[in-house]
Amino acid sequence: MLTAIKLVCSVFLIIPVSNFAAGSLPVKVEAESCALSNGATVTARVYETEYPGFSGDGFVWVSNAGTITLEVTIPQNAMYELSTKCWMYLGEKSETRLQTVSINGVSQGNFYIPNNGGWIDFSFGFTYLEAGKAKIEIGTSGSWGFILYDAITFDYADMPELKISAVPCDAHATSETKSLKQYLTGVYGKHVISGQQEVYGGGNNGNMELEFEYIFEKTGKYPAIRGFDLMNYNPLYGWEDSSTHRMINWVQQRNGIVTASWHINVPSDFESYKIGDKLDWKLCTYKPTASFKTANCLVTTTKEHAYLMLAIDSLAKQLLILQDAKVPVLFRPFHEAEGNNNTDGSGAWFWWGSGGAEVYKKLWKLLYTTLTEKYGIHNAIWEVNLYTYANSYRWYPGDDCVDMVAYDKYEGSPYTWKTSAATTVFLTLVNYTNDTKMVALTENDVIPDIKNITNEGAWWLYFCPWYGDFITSPTHNDPSLLKTIYNSESVITLDELPENIYTMTQTSVNNRSAIAIQQNSRTHLIINTTSSKQLSSLNDIYSLSGRKIDEINKAKNFRSGIFINRK
Repeated sequence: MLTAIKLVCSVFLIIPVSNFAAGSLPVKVEAESCALSNGATVTARVYETEYPGFSGDGFVWVSNAGTITLEVTIPQNAMYELSTKCWMYLGEKSETRLQTVSINGVSQGNFYIPNNGGWIDFSFGFTYLEAGKAKIEIGTSGSWGFILYDAITFDYADMPELKISAVPCDAHATSETKSLKQYLTGVYGKHVISGQQEVYGGGNNGNMELEFEYIFEKTGKYPAIRGFDLMNYNPLYGWEDSSTHRMINWVQQRNGIVTASWHINVPSDFESYKIGDKLDWKLCTYKPTASFKTANCLVTTTKEHAYLMLAIDSLAKQLLILQDAKVPVLFRPFHEAEGNNNTDGSGAWFWWGSGGAEVYKKLWKLLYTTLTEKYGIHNAIWEVNLYTYANSYRWYPGDDCVDMVAYDKYEGSPYTWKTSAATTVFLTLVNYTNDTKMVALTENDVIPDIKNITNEGAWWLYFCPWYGDFITSPTHNDPSLLKTIYNSESVITLDELPENIYTMTQTSVNNRSAIAIQQNSRTHLIINTTSSKQLSSLNDIYSLSGRKIDEINKAKNFRSGIFINRK
């Protein structure tokens, strides 16, 4: 029986492109009918343990190593999704194991599949593929194995609409803040805004413009967004480094947009610290420290809480200066909280994540309510950093205190991206909030090639390389590609921001016209999910992924774009 299944699978997959209509997708095959190697075996039980609920004659058991290989015919240039029905059976519930996938020899990244105690549907993400043959390998070098695969599905990807409400999460947001968010939501999904982080603490021998002039020299353009860090405003060693003044200048004199993180420090030896004391910066840290219990920040009677309130007061004074100057800020506090894959704080890089996901969410909300309610600060557009491990969504504080989701992308953390659009990451983050929040690339080294972004629909709201070599070294950003990106019709630079960006009264957004999306040398209407557009007079209708709808009423059958089925 298995031999017959393999034969049918093989015949189906080698149908010539010319005879393979788009309607033939999806490809759905039993894992055991694909080519297996490196120790992957077909079975119905593992060490006498049964795993009921599989389809077909069995499943593929991947122990230490094993590869499942299949070939598919790609009918047209478009976005596609690879998914599987699988069971990761080791460890406690919610523990994960890393598995890898490659398509045509190119790694699609690392995927942490959770143990949910049964069969789950898991997506390996969305990939842009050009017409032709595609060789898919699940379980390539680097996989941790010890997983069961029952079935494999390959299909067009249904892309999200990326239409976000312009209403800030803060109901009392200033008019300038409302206007800025209106602008941001207007360009989101159509363009990417250029950004650049400035050097911290008087680096570059005090030349705060080095990175910006470098970009102008190489591209003839300046970034629209300038990144800052408010860590110097703290109750320990804080000094005036003029960050707030430069933020005001960037908005008022340059008509730009500002974003700010907050590497807030704590005393390294918190036990011996007396509230209100000044300390040398060498005695301070933003890393986890055993003497500072992050969870205690939530208890009003603790010293940790008293210190946090001092730190927030230092921050609030600067935000109020900005607010009085009518300067809104894309505010990214307590960033990169999760660190390495965890929910208990064990992988945290910073003290604010060391209490785990539940403590972090409460800490975020404490900061949000303290700033908005106690200090009356309403000029922040709130950005929360998240990652895309199996349980990363558990770090999300909630829709009521978040305006956008942020991701920090560096080579090797956890992937080697090069100039890819990191599309699977982008779409995973979009999915965390059911496509209700914008998603931005708030830190990076290599800027994604704008061609990849537009081809794959990975419309990061903005990119923002870190300072120094992260932007100026050709190792990270080739000057010729940097020029191409900054001069692309899809990228917004400082000179292209509207003069009324902070006084807008209607949704409209930049001085560039919309870009027609070409597919197969024809221009098509792009729709996704159920659409209110009038469709009756149209002959050809395509989803954003490139899927043709043969009948008008099939538009309502599009899936929502959720591509990770969490059990």
